[in-house]
Amino acid sequence: MGLLTALRLSRKNDWEPPTLLDSLLISPLHLIVTIIYKIALFLRGRPFVPPRDKPAIRIVCISDTHDHTNVAIPNGDLLIHAGDLTNAGTADDIQAQIDWLAAQPHQHKILVCGNHDSYFDPSARSAEDRGRTLDFKGIRYLVRDAVTLEFKGGRRLKIYGAPDIPVCGGSEMAFQYDRASPPWTNTIPIDTDILITHAPPKNHLDLGLGCPGLLQEVWRVRPKLHVFGHVHWGHGREAVHFDECQRAYEALLSKRPRGLIRDFFPHSGWTEALRVLGYAVHGVVWKLVMVGPGGNTSGLMVNAAQMYGNTGRLGNPVEVVDL
Repeated sequence: MGLLTALRLSRKNDWEPPTLLDSLLISPLHLIVTIIYKIALFLRGRPFVPPRDKPAIRIVCISDTHDHTNVAIPNGDLLIHAGDLTNAGTADDIQAQIDWLAAQPHQHKILVCGNHDSYFDPSARSAEDRGRTLDFKGIRYLVRDAVTLEFKGGRRLKIYGAPDIPVCGGSEMAFQYDRASPPWTNTIPIDTDILITHAPPKNHLDLGLGCPGLLQEVWRVRPKLHVFGHVHWGHGREAVHFDECQRAYEALLSKRPRGLIRDFFPHSGWTEALRVLGYAVHGVVWKLVMVGPGGNTSGLMVNAAQMYGNTGRLGNPVEVVDL
């Protein structure tokens, strides 16, 4: 452990959020533009509002419970678990989580597999669990497929779920793929309302660890809600407008950081930074002057991880979305 880490001035690894010093040393330009982008998202307000003529659908989102059940889950119409139900991924451990989820009062419940849930992937399943079966007790388990659910007021939502995740461990980890060959292209139905993955998309609530291929597919489909987990410290929610401001922001963060000194010399990142600033101002003005608060044309990304960072204990709030 280095001196800066010992003094808590630098993070221990990439799975922890960067400190202010880390961010400055990596790229002050990225830091400044990220702050501007987050302020613009805040000023633009809610990405959507529920319809006025029909009941709202309350969606309760959790992920990364890792065998724990001490979660106060709010009531709602749909309960989503975005993977990593367990640590060891055994059939017994997964069944215990299913039993807990099935006992919740929500009308519909959906789960996808996380990389720790080894049993779900035959190639990662332990020898002891071969031949074992699970009782899903009415919970819908999605593995690269979709389901359309009906809710009060006759409303319907199409939900697609997939467990695939960039390689992050040994052969006991489920549904891993090589980062150079992401499996997402043209796989998600274009009319998907809610997308559930365990992996986050690149540059959104992911500490930079998400998948660019998944982000590209999300741009194509533009679901109203995208729920994921995996990166515990990325917990939270973020509006996505799928506009030029977001595109410029993602383009800048995808560039290789130049460091504290080199960032102050002219380079292509400056162009993207100016584009973010210009489009951010345009988006805020358009929202406040022309459209008004509470539009209904954008989407929401939710990192629903319940595990509080790398502490081994739960602590993040449950994310609730009214759609």
